[in-house]
Amino acid sequence: MGGRGMERAGRAKLRRGQSFATHALRSRSTQETLRVVSVTPISNPTIATGVIVEACVDSVESARAAEAGGAGRIELSANLYEGGTSPSPGLMALTRERVKIPIHVLVRPRGGDFMYDEDEVRVMLGDIAFAKAVGVDGIVLGALFADGSVDDRSTRVLVEAARPLSVAFHRAFDLVRDPFEALDTLVALGVDRVLTSGGAATALEGLETLAALAWRSEGRSTITAAGGITEHNVGRIIAEAGVHEVHVRASKRRDSEMRFRREGVTLGKSYVPDEYARVVTTADLVKMVVSASVEGAHQPASESAAD
Repeated sequence: MGGRGMERAGRAKLRRGQSFATHALRSRSTQETLRVVSVTPISNPTIATGVIVEACVDSVESARAAEAGGAGRIELSANLYEGGTSPSPGLMALTRERVKIPIHVLVRPRGGDFMYDEDEVRVMLGDIAFAKAVGVDGIVLGALFADGSVDDRSTRVLVEAARPLSVAFHRAFDLVRDPFEALDTLVALGVDRVLTSGGAATALEGLETLAALAWRSEGRSTITAAGGITEHNVGRIIAEAGVHEVHVRASKRRDSEMRFRREGVTLGKSYVPDEYARVVTTADLVKMVVSASVEGAHQPASESAAD
């Protein structure tokens, strides 16, 4: 059976719910062994082990901790509760100064969906230019069309702007209608790496698709497993999906050192992730607030207090 026939057969198996992981692993050398990067600091995790552990961080402190823990690379971002957005220029610059391991910067102008207009693409191009100027090693990006396919037009522009840096497509990939079609599109665009959970909520739940994608991408692009990966399940994910890279948060809650605490006042809002909706400023609401502010400014103090 030719290469295309094998891919069609593999996809058919996956759709019937049959295990593709075993087939994917058989395509690899039986002599190949993989080990997870140790938490003990080492000089070069990529050479010392068969797997790169990429840590997703949103601060200089976390970046330094990831390096100290033995991460082979960091993905630097902000607003992780929204799935991540572009980090600030100051964060990019100081993180580059503080850590020696490769830094890949997430370029995403806002939370919500991954459909971007012309202005948003220009914002992303500006973020890419700054990231390159401070000396990062890679760019992580992603854009989709309304029909759930990869936005090849915007992605091509962004990839070209990012070169000669490494380029990865982030987990917008897990929201595409057809991961195999999307992978082929990204390969054609020259994307070096794809972060994915196999289209599932977690990498563990998406193991079969992860294995299929790793097999299909071999020699063309790199699949980086992502989504709910911990020290408890990473070994299984690596072994059964046949991936060489994993993306982890490796975080825990830490209480603030603030001694004075204002009870009953919070500046953050409760947040439920939703990639199909986002909060936007509207001219009408701003106009209403401005109008009310003008009226309030002309009211006697006694009337304002009464309101």
